Amino acid sequence: MTQVALEQENKEIAKQYKELLRISYQHLSDDDKKLIRSAFEVAVDGHKNQRRKSGEAYVFHPIAVAKIVASEIGLDAVSIASALLHDVVEDTEYTLDDIERMFGETIARIVDGLTKIAHLKKDMTTSQQAENFRKMLLTLHDDVRVIIIKIADRYHNMLTMDAMPEHKQVQMASETLYIYAPLAHRIGLYNIKTELEDLSLKYTEPEVYQDIKGKMEESKEEQQEYIDSFSGVIDKSLKEEGLNYYIKGRMKSIYSIRRKMKVQNVGFNQIYDKFAIRIIYKSDRQNEKFLAWKIYSIVTDHFTPNPIRLRDWISSPKSTGYEALHITVMGPKGRWVEVQIRSERMHEIAEKGYAAHFKYKHGNQKEQGIEIWLNRLQEAMENSTANAVDFVEEFKLNLYSKEIFVFTPKGELKSLPKGATPLDFAFNIHTEVGMQTRGAKVNGKLVPLNTTLNSGDQVEIMTSDQAKPNQNWLDYATTARARSKIKSSLREEKKQLAQEGKEILRRKLKSQKINLNEDSINKMVVFFKLKTSLDLFYRVGNGAIDNQMIKDFASSYNNAFISFIKNRIRRNPVPEDIDKDEITSKYDMLVFGKDEEKLDYTLSKCCNPIPGDEVFGFVTVSDGIKVHKKNCPNAIQLQAHYAYRIMSAKWIDSSQEEFRSDIMLTGIDNLGLVSEITEVISDDMHVNMRNLNFSTDGGTFTGKITVVVKNNGILKKLIDNLKQINGIDKVTRV
Repeated sequence: MTQVALEQENKEIAKQYKELLRISYQHLSDDDKKLIRSAFEVAVDGHKNQRRKSGEAYVFHPIAVAKIVASEIGLDAVSIASALLHDVVEDTEYTLDDIERMFGETIARIVDGLTKIAHLKKDMTTSQQAENFRKMLLTLHDDVRVIIIKIADRYHNMLTMDAMPEHKQVQMASETLYIYAPLAHRIGLYNIKTELEDLSLKYTEPEVYQDIKGKMEESKEEQQEYIDSFSGVIDKSLKEEGLNYYIKGRMKSIYSIRRKMKVQNVGFNQIYDKFAIRIIYKSDRQNEKFLAWKIYSIVTDHFTPNPIRLRDWISSPKSTGYEALHITVMGPKGRWVEVQIRSERMHEIAEKGYAAHFKYKHGNQKEQGIEIWLNRLQEAMENSTANAVDFVEEFKLNLYSKEIFVFTPKGELKSLPKGATPLDFAFNIHTEVGMQTRGAKVNGKLVPLNTTLNSGDQVEIMTSDQAKPNQNWLDYATTARARSKIKSSLREEKKQLAQEGKEILRRKLKSQKINLNEDSINKMVVFFKLKTSLDLFYRVGNGAIDNQMIKDFASSYNNAFISFIKNRIRRNPVPEDIDKDEITSKYDMLVFGKDEEKLDYTLSKCCNPIPGDEVFGFVTVSDGIKVHKKNCPNAIQLQAHYAYRIMSAKWIDSSQEEFRSDIMLTGIDNLGLVSEITEVISDDMHVNMRNLNFSTDGGTFTGKITVVVKNNGILKKLIDNLKQINGIDKVTRV
């Protein structure tokens, strides 16, 4: 590089630095400026011999990221300095200790978080990518600014991706859509989220992107005309009220128009809500709400509103801090148009996210906003032992899901993802409340725990010390937090049952003259076709492996020669991870419908489902129930044309299955008999009753009870215990 070109480049670097200080959204003190200057000098020095793929000096990248952090996100001096230094530890001679010595612990921690993310492999499969995302989220525990700077870093990379090879562009764009856009959305950085989505589309579907972009350019004038005609109608009325405001149109993003075209299956010209109109007004804090509704009143005087499409985020702001009043009205030319009413303060929060929120707070309050958000994310990650892809999917659902607002009995407002149930609400209040949920009332009425809540519902949770999570709760809960707590509780319970099972097995084998040792355990695991020793103990504990089955094993075990021959024939190897500390699910049985009935079925040839797959049943005209995978190529067509013939279906572990059984009792009627019967069933045996029917005639009684039991052994024991009750003559199974 020539001396002249080098001088020119240095001048440009200095110019960019001055620009960075000038555009900072927060007020910078002299100390702040010193901090940023030092960070700038270290970045320039560290990256002095590096160039980007495009050929320009590498240091332009950290400066550009710092500019995004300073102006578009509006964070503080610590964040700006960290952005300048974000690649220093990864790419240069400087170490983390150097950074901590020069800039203190906070900046060192942020830079460390960013370096950790950068160190993860770039050429990843989906699950590695998900794992990367998960690790990135876990760094949040240190400082939310790590994520924000990473989003800014990704945003600048997306803006300057032209020099990269095409496969890298597509990979980076896909990762951006999968991870960074939802995160930006969640933090309330709506502008950056929109840019990330559009830039991703530019590389994943370039023709579509250019086509929509071109059409948007062409319709710009028409759009402006429409906005002018809309403004013309209400302008006079707004001015008469002495309001200080301006109206501007915002074209929807290319990505969101593309999504609408796909969902509605229409062309560009058939999408009518391509833009929204914003009315932004000046106001002090006291009058903001009053003026918003005043403007609403004026707009709806002139244009008919769609009552279903009113969104009041002023009274109940979104959890990102977003506030505005959204209405959809029938505008000029008979077209629905979305109108967003916001004060200048609300507009700033919508554009800048959390950072703008802090501008209006002072001192300690600034920190609280980030704290609340951090805690929310942290909860989703607590106890999450799901594999990484599930984790991301679950988390992504919670990121993108729309929110509903429900009330506690005391009238406090709680925000939950759309689709949440009373069980989610219980865990949202407190883990203990969730764990001890016995039932729920919504708007004063008792409802099932899987009821979908709606905005405005008042929810009351009834608890009991005896209540505890069961397997069905996983079907009732939708939020990541509730599901992870339920899963860990069920795991604990299974382990406890396995402990009891081990003792039962020790006793039963002893009576068969067999010791419970490594050899006998291994042979039993193979004999019962299980995976781990814990599986064996658990299934003995819940009665799935009963006395007779243990006797069958004992006879084959005691007859060592036959057993040896059999094993030679079978050549059954001992599973490698037999001592693994987990209870595996045996997906060996299909059940259908809400009541989880066992029905005859055949597996369809088109997608060959195997146990454990997500499936549904389809009732054919002549072949009974055919089972298809949910992602079977024919599934969408079947669901669209024959929805009424679709049955829900799932694979379950047969040792978890519960059977309904009817018991008939006859005997002599005496006081307290019914309570004695129910005590034996519920308290002593912990069996669930579904139905209870007693009638007396001339001093004798007959009763019919429907119980739910895990297996025949428990039912036999229950019948024996009922026979012991004084006054009971006969107990039979129907």
